[in-house]
Amino acid sequence: MRKYHHITSLLLAGSSLLMTGCQDDFAELNQDPSAVTKGDISYLFAQGVLDFEPSDYTYWFYNADQMYQWTQLLVNTGGVTSTVFDGGTNPGLKAIDVLKYANEIKYLRSQMPEEESRLYEAYEAAINVLCAYMGIFDSDFIGNIPYTEAAQALHGGTLTPKYDSVESLYNLWLSDLDAAIVTFTTAQDQVFSAQQDAIYNGQKDKWAKLANSLKLKIAARLISQDRAKALQIAEQVAQASCGVLDGEADDFLFNKATYNSSNQDKTYHWNNGVLQSVGGSKTLIDLMVNNRDPRVRFVFQKNDWNSKVVQLFFDAGKQSQVPHYIMENIDYTVGADGKYKFNAWKGAGEPWVRYYGFPLDYNAGQQAGKFGDWFNYSINCKYNDDYTYIPFSGFQQELVYGRIDFTYPVAAGDPVIQDVEDNPWYGMYLTTAEVNLYLAEFKLLGANLPGSAQGYFNKAIRASVEEYDRLARLNKIPYYGTTYNYDPHEKSIELVAGEIDEMMSHKDYQLTGDKASDLEKVYIQQILHFLMSPIDAYATARRSGVPKIGSSIFPRMDYSAQGFPVTKIPRRVALNAPSPTDLMYDVLNQTYKEQGFSVGSGDILNSERIWQDINAPQWGAGPAL
Repeated sequence: MRKYHHITSLLLAGSSLLMTGCQDDFAELNQDPSAVTKGDISYLFAQGVLDFEPSDYTYWFYNADQMYQWTQLLVNTGGVTSTVFDGGTNPGLKAIDVLKYANEIKYLRSQMPEEESRLYEAYEAAINVLCAYMGIFDSDFIGNIPYTEAAQALHGGTLTPKYDSVESLYNLWLSDLDAAIVTFTTAQDQVFSAQQDAIYNGQKDKWAKLANSLKLKIAARLISQDRAKALQIAEQVAQASCGVLDGEADDFLFNKATYNSSNQDKTYHWNNGVLQSVGGSKTLIDLMVNNRDPRVRFVFQKNDWNSKVVQLFFDAGKQSQVPHYIMENIDYTVGADGKYKFNAWKGAGEPWVRYYGFPLDYNAGQQAGKFGDWFNYSINCKYNDDYTYIPFSGFQQELVYGRIDFTYPVAAGDPVIQDVEDNPWYGMYLTTAEVNLYLAEFKLLGANLPGSAQGYFNKAIRASVEEYDRLARLNKIPYYGTTYNYDPHEKSIELVAGEIDEMMSHKDYQLTGDKASDLEKVYIQQILHFLMSPIDAYATARRSGVPKIGSSIFPRMDYSAQGFPVTKIPRRVALNAPSPTDLMYDVLNQTYKEQGFSVGSGDILNSERIWQDINAPQWGAGPAL
C-alpha cells in the first residue's frame, strides 16, 4: 500500500474566494482574512482534492437505492413493488465543488508572468482531470450541465451559466485530458507538491495514466451515439506512450484524510446509515456464490445465521423457523429425544453459505406462503423480543462510510461482541479493472487494440477481485481477517490464495469466442465491478441492455405480465419545474427544451433520454452488436 499524505483543513488563501466556510478556515490559521492578498495554488489544488466527492450522502441515501433496484442488483426488504418504477430525485450538481477551485487556479495563473505561471501548469492539469471525472458523473444523471460558464462569477462571469450539451462537454473533456497528458509527460520544472496531492503524491506519470484512462470512460458512453469515435478513442488510449492504469500503485483509490478538524466527513465520508433496508437480489448473489466470486463477501454482509445461532434455534425446538434455504446447507442429526444437532455446513461451506439474496418476483413480500422465509424474517427469524436474526445478505455499509459500529450475531444470552472503531474511509474511483473491462469491450466491438479480448477480460476480473479485497482491508469491514473467536465454524472473508483461479475456471467467467455471449459477459463483469458505484452500474446497464431478459447467466426479471414493462423503468432522474423566481428559470427551461425533457415522473423518464443514452438498447434487450 502506498503512503497517503494526511490533509487537514487547508487555507483557501485568496481574498477573491468568497464561499461558505471560509471564516472557519481563516480562524484555524489564526490569520486576518484581510491580510491575505494572493492565493496559493498548491493549497487550492489540495482543497479541490478534499472536496472531490462525486458520491455524497444524499446520493447514497436517495439515488443509490433507486439505481440499484432499476438494475436489479438490490431489493428492498419489502420486496419489489410498483414503487420501483417511480422516478428518482435529482441529486444536484457535484462538479461545481471542484470546478470552482479549477477556475480560481486558472485565474491566478492568468495574473502571473508567463514564466511563473508555467511552473503551476501541473496543478491546473490535475484538477482538470478531477473536473472531467465529476462532470461525467453529473451528466450521467441529467444530461446537459452548466460547466464552461459555471463558477466564474467572482471574476466577472455570469450568475446564470448556460447548460452545455453532453456532446460538447465530452469533446471538451477529451481535449482537456489530452492537454493534461502533454503537461504531465513533457514539462520537467513544474511545481507539484507531493504533500498537497493525496491521490498520487505529486507523481505526474500516475496522473498521465489516469487522464489517459479516463478517456475510456467517455468512449464507453459514446458507443450508442458515435461508435466509430468511441473505438478511435480506445485505440488512441491503447497506443499512448504514457500508458493506462496498470496495478495497485496506479489505481485511483485513496483516503483523503486521517483527521480533519473542521469537517470529519472528509475523513469518514459521513456519519449516517444508508441502504439499511436492502439486500442483494437472489439473481445477483446466486451468480456470485455459484461462481465462487469473492467480491460477494466484500460488497455484501454475512447473514446472522452462524452455527451457534442455528444451534440456538435447534435447542429451543424452533428448527421450523430456520429459513429453508439455510437449512438446505446444514448437515445435522436428530437425536433420540428429537433434538437437532448442527454438525457442519454443507455445499460450499463457510463463508459462502452465509450469503443469500432476495427474490425479484413482483410483490413477493406480500406472499408469505411462498416467500416468507425471505421477507417475513421479523417473525420467522425472531428468537425472542430481544433477538431477531437477519437471514439475507445486506449491503456492506462499511465500504461506504467509516463511522459505523458492527455487532456480531451471538446466541441469545451470550456476551455482546462489537467493533466500534471508526476508520478513515477509502474510496475507489477508477482502477486497472475498469480500464481493462473497457478495453475488452472495445476489442469485441472491433477496435484495433494490441491485446486480445480474453487477455483484457482475464486481467480485469482478476484485478477487480484484488481491488475489492484491498478496499475491504483498508476500510476494515466486518469479518475481514477475523472470526471474532466465537463460532468454531466461522471463516473470515479476506481473499485466499487460489480463489481467483477457482472463480475464473467457471464458464460464466470465461469468453468463448461467441461475440454476443462474450459481450454480455464483459458487461456483466462491468456491472459487478461497479457494485460500489451505483451510477456507473446504472449507466452500464442502460447502455448495454444487460442484465438481459432470458439470459442463462444473469437474467433480468420481466414485469410485463404485472403491467410494468421495461418501458416504465426510468433511464434518467425526474426534473422539477423551475420556479419563476429562480435566477436560472430561463436557462433551465431552455435546456429542458433543447433535450426534449418534460418535468415530472412516469414513462417520460424512459422515453425522454439524455443524449448519451439515445439509441441505446432498451432495458433487458441485451448488447447491440
